[in-house]
Amino acid sequence: MTAASIAGSGSQPPGPGASGAVEVVNLEGLPEIEFGDTEGELTQRGALRTDVTLCGPTLTDHDEVSPVFVEERLVLLWAGDPMRTPEGVTVGTPVAEVWSRYPSVRHLHAPRGTYRLDGLLASQGDRAYLFLHDGETVRKVIAGYADWAERLFDEGQGPC
Repeated sequence: MTAASIAGSGSQPPGPGASGAVEVVNLEGLPEIEFGDTEGELTQRGALRTDVTLCGPTLTDHDEVSPVFVEERLVLLWAGDPMRTPEGVTVGTPVAEVWSRYPSVRHLHAPRGTYRLDGLLASQGDRAYLFLHDGETVRKVIAGYADWAERLFDEGQGPC
């Protein structure tokens, strides 16, 4: 995957008094951050910091999300807890719940003899969620363009 930069809780949102707001990542992206936006556009709007050298650019108001850019366009978002899909899937959600919330999900098998996680790909048009899991619970949530999510899975790339 030629990326310019690849920048548990349960399945229920935190109850009253819990710290941290629950945010939703959907197949369009995040509020004011859409798949297909360029690094320049996001930087100009103040949504992207390019002065961080850890894994590449970071989103200004979303520390728990790592953006993936290909040819300067946003193609994927790695979303950590407390980020959720609109259907409530997050890190720690049981795999059985993913199947029930996304009936057309497709199972992706990690290569034998590797330490990589299996995946569940829930596609809708040219967009998808990729849920990496250990067989029991979701360990990583990735949203974005379906072809890039599948390519990321096939090539075994990480967020950095």
